[in-house]
Amino acid sequence: MKVFAVPEVSEVPMDTARVRQMWHLLEPLHALHYYAPESFEEAAALGYGTGERWPSYFAWRAAPLGPAGPARVAAAFYSFSPAMVARYVPAAWEVAAPADVLAARLRAVDRTYRALLDVTGVQEAAALARRAAEAADTAGRPLAAAHAELPWADAPHLVLWQAATLLREHRGDGHVAALLTAGLDPVEALVSFAAVGAAPEGVFASRGWSGEEWAAARERLAARGLVDADGAATPAGRELRAEVERRTDELAAAPWAALGPDSAGRLAELLGGPWLAAIGSGLLPSENTLGIGKI
Repeated sequence: MKVFAVPEVSEVPMDTARVRQMWHLLEPLHALHYYAPESFEEAAALGYGTGERWPSYFAWRAAPLGPAGPARVAAAFYSFSPAMVARYVPAAWEVAAPADVLAARLRAVDRTYRALLDVTGVQEAAALARRAAEAADTAGRPLAAAHAELPWADAPHLVLWQAATLLREHRGDGHVAALLTAGLDPVEALVSFAAVGAAPEGVFASRGWSGEEWAAARERLAARGLVDADGAATPAGRELRAEVERRTDELAAAPWAALGPDSAGRLAELLGGPWLAAIGSGLLPSENTLGIGKI
């Protein structure tokens, strides 16, 4: 099953090509954790329900923030409906403390990577990815900062996952800044993204917004001339979304600039095998809310 398009440097302008490519390569390595059976087994052992993925998702992803309340988690995650967040937070911390969740998270990643990847061959990739992650500026980036405060694991494959996670949250924090600058609130961000064909509208239903909230956001975007009567992006809407993605790449560039072009290129080569293993696992959804393979 084809999950993501093969990340070619030529797909975006060369000044941001490597930045976009590294995101495309690292995102599947990070995202495996949310779908792997080992993660659900570790979540169940902590006491989380596993009939759906959200109880463990909110626990796994928010744990670096500590026992954060729903307002703080919704603000950091941005695209989720606050009402949806409130169904799982702070209930997550009544099941397990954040420190216990973080420990179980590493156990889950360890088991998942050992099942899917050649963990004996990732030392160089892990070292390079860690160098990039440690160069990430976390000012104004709450999720990246929370991950940067966590101790590094000893095992190289866990270091690789931690670096991939810190870098993707660094990029995500910057993406939120780009959306705010563009004047797109959380639900408008999703509606406008669906409007340019990043994914079908049904995929974005996972973020918990009601039909009425979605329709109201579409009306607001239409009033700005960003979508037409059918909800498709107008030229102005496409231009705005392109600007958001361009700015996101720019804001995510510093770690890769610090690593340098040669080392970044070497890391891209080294990630090819793990990337293929992640894609070939069949665990990742064929369509995603991040637009990977579409933008």
